[in-house]
Amino acid sequence: MMIIRNLLFYIVFYGGSIFYVIAAMLALPFNEEAVRRIAEGWSGFHRFCVCRLLGIKVVIEGHQAQGPVLYAIKHESFFEAIDVPNLLSRPVVFAKLELFSIPGWGRAAKAYGAVAVARDQGATALRTMIGEAKAYVKQGRPLAIFPEGSRMPHGQQPELKSGFAGIYKLLGLPIIPVAVDSGPLYHRRWKRAGVIRFRFGEVIPAGLDRDEVARRVHAGINALNPPE
Repeated sequence: MMIIRNLLFYIVFYGGSIFYVIAAMLALPFNEEAVRRIAEGWSGFHRFCVCRLLGIKVVIEGHQAQGPVLYAIKHESFFEAIDVPNLLSRPVVFAKLELFSIPGWGRAAKAYGAVAVARDQGATALRTMIGEAKAYVKQGRPLAIFPEGSRMPHGQQPELKSGFAGIYKLLGLPIIPVAVDSGPLYHRRWKRAGVIRFRFGEVIPAGLDRDEVARRVHAGINALNPPE
């Protein structure tokens, strides 16, 4: 049954994704709002396929904030990366600069609302990144970042990327850490049925020193990820 569920998921989700990609490419030159709706529809379609075809239940614990805030999200699999537009309300996502060079994807990501993280490219690149993020904040949109930088196996709790605290200080926004335990079910070739939890932590205020905010965020995003 697990193999049948997975085969159906891969066929339906990836087959259906082709139509979302085509729709986004067609809308891109004319209507950025349509691109955003298509991206949110694709994220919702993914959640539907995960729940109905893989037999995974998604449980959300805790609460989101009203108004602009920075969500720091644990990253164990592609599940949460795809689910962000469905989980949050019109989020702006910090994404690796390399992803923006993917034909079509980069332009669509910019149209939806994404900020390229240019690691190790100096102060000018950092100012550009923060300027873009603040422009979205003025629109009332929340920001989302994966502070570990890349996917980490369940049970591992690496230190946060060094640039995360700098982004926090320059944005001047409160943070909500978001724990997720998708790895054991989703980050595998044959995905398993079960429960994936998102847990929204307590709001961490703006203005803390680097060590304190890093400590609180690290603890918050690993609340569902006990060390091995």
